[in-house]
Order: sequence, then C-alpha cells, then structure tokens
Amino acid sequence: MPTKSPIRRLILLRYKYISQKNFVYILSTAVGLLTGIAAVTLKNITYAIQSGLEEGIIFSQNQLYFILPVIGLFLVYLLTKYMFKKGMTPSIPPFIKRAIPSLLYSLLRQKGLLSYKLIYHPLIMAPLTVGFGGSVGLLGPAITSGSALSSNLSRILHVDKKTRTLLIACATAAAVASMFKSPIAAIVLAVEIFSLDLTFASLLPLLIASISSVLTSYFFLGDELLFNFNVTEKFNPRDTAFYMLLGLGTGIASIYFTKMYFAIYAFFDRFKSRFTKLLVGGIAIGIMLYFIPPLYGEGLSFTKDLFEGNYLHALGSNPFDKYIDNIWVVIVLLIGFTIFKAIAMTTTFAAGGVGGVIVPTMVMGSALGNVVAKIINNIGLGHQVSESNFTLIGMAGLIAGVIHAPLTAIFLIAEITGGYILFLPLMITVAISYMITKNYMEHTIYTRELAERGDLLTHDKDQSVLTVMTLDSVIEKDFIALHPEMSLGEMLREGVSKSSRNLFPVTDSNDMFVGIILLDDIRSVMFDQSLYESTTVETFMHQAPDYILYEKDDMHTVMKKFQDSKAWNLPVIKDNKYYGFVSKSKLLTAYRTELINFTS
Repeated sequence: MPTKSPIRRLILLRYKYISQKNFVYILSTAVGLLTGIAAVTLKNITYAIQSGLEEGIIFSQNQLYFILPVIGLFLVYLLTKYMFKKGMTPSIPPFIKRAIPSLLYSLLRQKGLLSYKLIYHPLIMAPLTVGFGGSVGLLGPAITSGSALSSNLSRILHVDKKTRTLLIACATAAAVASMFKSPIAAIVLAVEIFSLDLTFASLLPLLIASISSVLTSYFFLGDELLFNFNVTEKFNPRDTAFYMLLGLGTGIASIYFTKMYFAIYAFFDRFKSRFTKLLVGGIAIGIMLYFIPPLYGEGLSFTKDLFEGNYLHALGSNPFDKYIDNIWVVIVLLIGFTIFKAIAMTTTFAAGGVGGVIVPTMVMGSALGNVVAKIINNIGLGHQVSESNFTLIGMAGLIAGVIHAPLTAIFLIAEITGGYILFLPLMITVAISYMITKNYMEHTIYTRELAERGDLLTHDKDQSVLTVMTLDSVIEKDFIALHPEMSLGEMLREGVSKSSRNLFPVTDSNDMFVGIILLDDIRSVMFDQSLYESTTVETFMHQAPDYILYEKDDMHTVMKKFQDSKAWNLPVIKDNKYYGFVSKSKLLTAYRTELINFTS
C-alpha cells in the first residue's frame, strides 16, 4: 500500500483535528511570518547594493551616480529576457502593469492562484531597480512576494478561493506592517484595497498576520524603521486654514500624479522593443538625476532630512548650489522635485523596472508639504507653521489622493510618528485631498484599467457579485433549434415532443438566430392537424425582446437587459450565431449564491 505524502497526512490531520476557523488563524500566522521574512530579505538585499555602490570610488567621488539606473534597468532587462523568459503570470492581460492590479485581477478571474516564480522574482528585480537608483519603492514587491507565498501555500493545503483571498489580504497587511511597523495601518490598507468586509472573521486573521510580520521584522532588524519621526510641535488651531490649503494642494498633486502616470505609460507603449524602452527610460532618468539628485532611489533619506529641517542635505549637490542660500531657490527646487518624482517613478516602471508606488507617493507628498510650509513662513504673512508637521501631513494627503485610501493615510502617519498628536490636521488634509481626487477621478492608478474592463471588485456588494459572475456559468444550451421553413407538424414532432422547454430558438441554415417561438404561440393550433403541413415555423416565430452579445455584454449589462425587457429568457449571440439562452431564474439563483459567498 503506497505511503501517504507528508502534505497529504497534514491535510488529513487538519480535517480531523483543526476547525476551519483555527486553521485560518494558523495560516495567517504563517503568512505573516513568511511575508515578514520576504520583506526583510528585500530590504537587506537592496540596502546592501546601495551601500556597495555608495562606497564605490568611481560613482561617489566623481558624481557619476546618475548612470547607475541605466545599469540597474539593463540587469533587470537581461534577467527578464533570459531567466524569467516565460513571464510570471501569462494569463494576466498586458494592460495590467503593476503588482496590486495584478493581484486584484488574479483574485477575480484566476481564483487568487499566483505563479510560484512571483515569490522570488520581486526579491531579485526590485533590489536591482531600487538599489541602482530607480525612483520606485519596495512595498509593492514585498506585497507581491508575500501574496505569492500565501497563494502557493493555500494551493498546497487545498484552501478554498474565499480563504485564499483573505490570506492574500493578510500578506498585504503583513508587508505593510513589516516595512513600517504599523499594524493598524496595514490592516486598514488591506481592507481598503481588497474591499474586504471589516468583520471579526476577516479582522482577526489580518491582525494576526500583521503582528506576526512585525515581530519577524523586529527579530531581524531590531528597532530599525523606514520612518522614525518624533513630533515635537502640537497642532495649533490657528493653522487650520493652512492645513486645508495643504489638502487642496495634495488633491491637485494627486490628480497630476495619476495623469502623469498614465501619460508616461502611453508614451512608452509606442515603443515595441523592451530594449528601446530601457534605453529611452534610462537616459531620461539619468538626465533628471543629474539636475535633481534626490530623485535617486526611494527617497527615504530625503524625507527624513526635510523633517529634521536639513533641506540643504536633502537637496544634495546640484547645478544650482551657488544659489542655494536663497530660500526661494530652495522652494523652487523642492517644487521641481515634487513635479519630477512622479515622472521619474513612472519612467522607471515603464522602462522595465520593478518596484512600488506607495513609498514614492509618500516622499513626493513630504516635499509638497514642506514647500507649502516654507511658502507660508516666507511670504510675509507674519505667521509661522511647523515645517516638520506639514512634511508629515503632506505625505498623508498624497496617499489619500493617489490610492484613494484615506484611513490608511491617517493611521500610517499617526503610527510612524508614535502617537495621535496630529490626528486632527491629518483628518482635515486627508479629507479634502480625498474629496477632490475622488470627485475628479473615480478610479486610481491601481483600479482604472480594471474598472474600464469590468474586472474590479468594490465595497458595493451588488456590483462585486455581478463582477465575479461569468456569462458562461448561466448560459443554457439544452434548447432544440427550429428552422423557418419547418412545417407545424415537423416542429411538433422534432421540437415540442422531444423538449422539456417551452421556448424554441429559430435559426437559419447558417445557425444565425432569426427569432423565437413560445409554446404559448402555438398552443391554440397545435392539435389542429389541418395546419400541420400548410403552416410553417416562420408563421409563428417572432423577435426576442432583446439579445445578449457574448463578446460584448458583461453581467451588469445582462441584468439591465432583463430589467428593461421584462423577459424571462434572452438569447445569447456568439460570433453572430445562436449560442444559447440565459434565463432570469438561473441568473438570479447564481446571483444569490455568489451573494451568500460574499456575506457569509
């Protein structure tokens, strides 16, 4: 008798001794631990590359660092071409270009099943991109690696789709918690991005994963933090109007950020060759770095310097050094950094780099907040505001506007500053920024492409249920097709007598749909034998109330067509030919089943 594999025995023991609820708690702990290790590994590899390059005589002393991103992108290009030639997720459509949209699409259309290569792909590519100066972040790659770990773990242990979705959300929370040591913001981000219901069933696994990841980060890195700010100046109510102004500024900057993101991608999409994209992007990044050195890498040290008031060190050595004593030159340089950070980040992505969006967004927001504070303090109003506080709150305002995650923005800044001293100004700025961008742009850089194609889950359960449903799952094909030239007698012998349906599609010799016949249409004459040979199907058929186009209509459209036509059955047309019917009863049954899955 063959011996059961260890995995098989583990699964059997799990079903025998461990309840589903406790099993999810165990898995969320494991996901937090594994994602924490992945995040720590990612940071250590990246910082090792950066440290090695900073100590290099050629690049540090001769100020040739601006050519490093080209080298990094070229290494990514070579690895992509030869090591990861077949790609990570072949079924992900090419219009999806970032990590989180890929996860959202996978959860919707692929049951959350991710390639095992995505576990180590970001751990190689992101450090090469960021370590060599690419103007992107590490959080996105950490989320991708952790999500791939949780997806493949759930596949090995035969976890269902719903639990797999929760575990991928746990991986997202764990990555954020490990990077920022902010478990509350991590949970909120997972809820806002993945549109989870904040119930005890989802909250506790997210909390366990976050705690496990934070402890892992403390174990390997100690008290080291990405951001370590101690707020010394409390909120002054007299500054309320200026925080509102900052909210307006971050809202406008968020719109600029998003539009620039899609515009640059559209520009690079015109180049068919990946090497051409690398060359154009690398040269563009090098030029930007020469004039604005702080664009190099993630930009975390830049934000720390601004918070500490050391803006000269933040700006670094640049062609405008002899004018740096003028505060308005400093302000202009910071505005330039704010404008070009979005350009440098997206160019890095479009040129083939691997990284994340959230940290560059925070860095850009810190520069904008600092600019607003400096303008207020030097414009001659006779009123001074805290530049460090505005630097922090600018970060929150841009996060809220760019990724439409206002609660994440508030709790993240509150946690990394070690308290809630700035909670009120955070709420003011974030609320205004989010309101402006949400009214102007319904979707973010994460969700726009998915929404345009009907592949986006939201907190609207009706909307999400219809998005998850597929047309193929409700099409019925057990209908007997009739032809217009058939006689009434043939119709009764070949159709009515052999069918359990009271509806018959009528097609021509090429299977083109030409009409329908209901049993009610012939009920009054079906026993009149004098008409069996003298009348044909064409006499009784009529047009359907509406048609469902297989290649075009999504489930939202299908539901609306049923609502408008008042029909109980609608024909499906595929490749201009009859394909089947969708019945209202089956559609509503499928809808109720999916709704139960969402709410249970």
